[in-house]
Order: sequence, then C-alpha cells, then structure tokens
Amino acid sequence: MRQRLEARKLLVDKTSIACKVTEQDVKKKEDNLSTEVRSLLVGGTTLSIAKSKLQESNCQLEGENGYAHLKIVTNKLRKRQQYMVSQVSFIYPLKIEAGPSQDQELESFPGGNRLGTKPLSQGSVRILGLPFSMAPFTKMSFFTDKKEVQKLATALGYVAHAVSLIAPYLRVPIRYPLRLGGSKTYIRDYAPYIEPSSSEMSLISTLDQNSKFVEFPLFLDGQDTTRAAYAVFLLNKNIEQLLNFVGEDSLGPRQVLANLKELIRIIQSPDYIDSL
Repeated sequence: MRQRLEARKLLVDKTSIACKVTEQDVKKKEDNLSTEVRSLLVGGTTLSIAKSKLQESNCQLEGENGYAHLKIVTNKLRKRQQYMVSQVSFIYPLKIEAGPSQDQELESFPGGNRLGTKPLSQGSVRILGLPFSMAPFTKMSFFTDKKEVQKLATALGYVAHAVSLIAPYLRVPIRYPLRLGGSKTYIRDYAPYIEPSSSEMSLISTLDQNSKFVEFPLFLDGQDTTRAAYAVFLLNKNIEQLLNFVGEDSLGPRQVLANLKELIRIIQSPDYIDSL
C-alpha cells in the first residue's frame, strides 16, 4: 500500500508539473493572441480610414475639379502644343519632292536580318528648300562641292533649331543637348562612343566630374567626316526620342528630315488630342 501511495504521489507531482507547463503555454498563447487582436484592430481602423479617403478622392475626381477638369486642361495644353509646333513648321517648312529618296539603304527589319533595300520615303524631304543627304558624310573628298557642304550644314542647323524648340513645347528633355550656331551648330554627348580629340580633351579636363561631355560638329570640317556623321546620328536620336514620346517609331537611322516631318505631322493631327 505504501509503495502504491508513493507511486501515486509521483504521478500527481508529474501531472502537476505538466499542468503548470501547459498553463504557461496557454498564457503565452493568450498574450500573443491579444497582440494579434490589437494589431488586427489597428489594421481595421487604418483600412477604414483609407477607404474613407478613397471615397473622398473618388468624389473629388467626379467633381468639377476632378478628372473631367484634368482632361479639359490637358486638351487645352495639347492644342497649345499643336499651335506652337505649327509655328515651327511655318518657320521651317518641310516639303517632299517627287522622286526617290537620296538615302535608300539596307534597313534592319524587326527580325534583325538585312532582307534587302527598303526605300524609307517616296521622295526627298527638304527643309526651307534645302535637301539633306548622308552621302558627303561617307565619301568626303577634295573635289566635294563646298557649296553643297555648306547647304548640308545649314539644313542641319535648321533641324537642330526646330528640335530645340519642339522639345520644350512637349516638355521633353532631349538626351543630347544642342549648342546652336546656325550652320556651325554642335551637339553634346556625355558618354561618347568616339574618342575625343586632343583639343577636346583639354576642354573636358577643365569641366566638373559630373558634367563631362564632348561636342560634335553638325557640319563637315576638313576631311574627317566621322565626327560629323556621329553628330547627325545623335541629332536623329533626339528626334527619335520625341517620336517615341508621342507614341511612334523612327523611320530610319538616316532619315533626319523625314523623322522631323513625321513628328510634326503626328503632333498636328487630330489624333494627338483624341488620344488623351
């Protein structure tokens, strides 16, 4: 009987210890649960506040100063942009002359393969009566007509000025800033693919580390045509940036005047306002 009593006491002690451990676990779970309940209450309150703010915002959007008002203001802004661009088009008219383009070239199609010659335009585009061709930039020689070279530089000066006007009208900061100078215009590149000359290196060394750039001439100067061709490439990239802004793609890497004409056409079309 004594042995049984001792065994029963041990069992009771073990059960008591187990009960205490269980009570401690229950208390911890109760504390955790109360914390979660408080967090849930805070989250519910935050959700309720957010829902009320959303309802207020919806009411504001549906009111007189809401989305309808924003659309009216945007419509007026785009009409103003159309008017300003039309003034640029009046100053620098772009017209197409009948006949094949001077710059028909092998174009890379979306698949990336050169499939053949693709005429990028049905005629030669002229700006203020001046044509533009990349031919002198690829085969400059001593016998190249200097008057034609001057005409090309003047045409590029017109294009650069037109781009410098249209970009702020659209509120688009162009990637390659221009230093206007008529037929002696330069374009800046802050990460050039072409090594700068020794004279340009001295200029770069005097600039701040965060504002280093190289200027490339938008005109032919001497026998070296690489730098001028690269400048034309950068200018066309600026026009391509503006085309992308209005939802269109470039017509080609050498179609400077055609791209500018397409940009002006898109902005002046009724779809430019209706696409709000």
